[in-house]
Amino acid sequence: MSYLALAILAAPTNPLVRYVHRLFRKDPFQGIYTTNAFDLTILIPYFTILIILSIYGIHRYHLTYLYLKNRKKQAKPAGQFERLPRVTIQLPIFNERYVIERLLEAVTKIDYPHELLEIQVLDDSTDETVIVASRLVSEYARAGYPVSYHHRTNREGYKAGALAEGLKESRGEFITIFDADFVPLPGVIREMVHYFTDPKVGVVQGRWTWVNRHYSNLTEVEAILLDGHFVIEHGGRHSSGRFFNFNGTAGMWRRATIEDAGGWEHDTLTEDTDLSYRAQLKGWKFVYDPNITCPSELPVEVNAFKSQQARWAKGLIQVAKKMLPVIWRSDQPRHIKVEATFHLTANLAYPLMVLFSLILLPAMIVRFYQGWFQMLYLDLPLFLASTCSVSSFYLVAQCELYPRGWWRACRFMPFLMATGIGLTLSNTKAVVEALVGRQSEFVRTPKLRVEGRDDNWERKKYLKRAGWIPAIEIGLALYFSYTVAYSVYAENYLTTPFLMLFFIGYSYMGTMSLLQAPLRRAWNALPSFARQRAGESATY
Repeated sequence: MSYLALAILAAPTNPLVRYVHRLFRKDPFQGIYTTNAFDLTILIPYFTILIILSIYGIHRYHLTYLYLKNRKKQAKPAGQFERLPRVTIQLPIFNERYVIERLLEAVTKIDYPHELLEIQVLDDSTDETVIVASRLVSEYARAGYPVSYHHRTNREGYKAGALAEGLKESRGEFITIFDADFVPLPGVIREMVHYFTDPKVGVVQGRWTWVNRHYSNLTEVEAILLDGHFVIEHGGRHSSGRFFNFNGTAGMWRRATIEDAGGWEHDTLTEDTDLSYRAQLKGWKFVYDPNITCPSELPVEVNAFKSQQARWAKGLIQVAKKMLPVIWRSDQPRHIKVEATFHLTANLAYPLMVLFSLILLPAMIVRFYQGWFQMLYLDLPLFLASTCSVSSFYLVAQCELYPRGWWRACRFMPFLMATGIGLTLSNTKAVVEALVGRQSEFVRTPKLRVEGRDDNWERKKYLKRAGWIPAIEIGLALYFSYTVAYSVYAENYLTTPFLMLFFIGYSYMGTMSLLQAPLRRAWNALPSFARQRAGESATY
């Protein structure tokens, strides 16, 4: 940097210099600098958190740039098998009473020669799913389908343990996995298998789509969140040669890749990400083809959605603790190591957001009395980097998937931002448990076979309990209602919409965690004409 630039930065008229001078005031009698202790106590953690969140926000911008730069690179198989190989389909299930029939119906319609196909139902269920699944498998087997039933009673290793046990008894050279909430299309195996004509390819991952995207505002937001993951994250990482993860379902593994990487391990809650990084460190190539799609069911109940997100958050931090030292000691290029670090540690943003929520009001008071220009000079760029990167990230994904209808997603952006904030408490709990090494069981996401607005779920089994977190969420919502009121009172109108996101996010998650099922029961109890008058678009 030139001396002129340094002089400009250090000039007394520079607002940043004036701001530092406000914090470190010179005592005229003693001739020394003293600190405003209260300001520093608030502003040091405030700016530290904002800077860290901004770094992750800039990374989102960079990932979006990588995707846009390389989006014309279409994944294509290197060739085609002259003789199709043997493929094993694994269906790991646990208490899937409502969806097992749909799953088996879809899998048995897959277009692949029966003599080269093997379907394993890996059932760890402890309820009537055992009876239903075993009966369905028997019926399909008698009809000539290559399907077998495998039931475990100990559930050791959870999903990873079931997949490992099934692998021992399988005969396929390639292993395809579908979770219980998926409805694979007939051509999915043929679309994936030819990528393996390249002997270096270890995994082919398809893109998830949604059978119940338009069920409610919640499922709309879930779909946008996951679309961003598949389009921008997977697309950007794959097309730029960085590591990305198999998503646990809707993908195909080369059997030799699983064995070479050390097999399925269950010391993390995201066994798919764990195995993915171990395999890529061994030199196996992963392929992501967004044109291979597989429909799935989104959680319609708030507590199920929160438990799913918490499991993923905890699992990724567990994988970070396990794999990042190995990754950084490897001979991989630096850009791969850096991207892996951002990927596996991204959920550290949740505890930072909780801390940020708690200090936002005192920070706003301190910043207000330090003047508007300093707020715009320092705070605005950090807010743009940390928050606007989120909305732009997901909007780009919607533009790519729906060129003519992307504008429809714009109206969900404020709710998406609020929902992300509302997840901070439950995900923070999960992240802290991972950091301190507290183990927990694999909590499955309930699948209720809800596809259309008329499908009822509120009296079905498997609904998640709310627990104690909603009480704190409601408490934070009350705290932010006061913060919003203060911002209006202080005429700090620029921060009011941002504060409203916190209020809406915490109040929505807290109240819906406690009241969603009762509200749905009350709604369904109304006569049909009353529901139509109230508006069938009403949602919870």
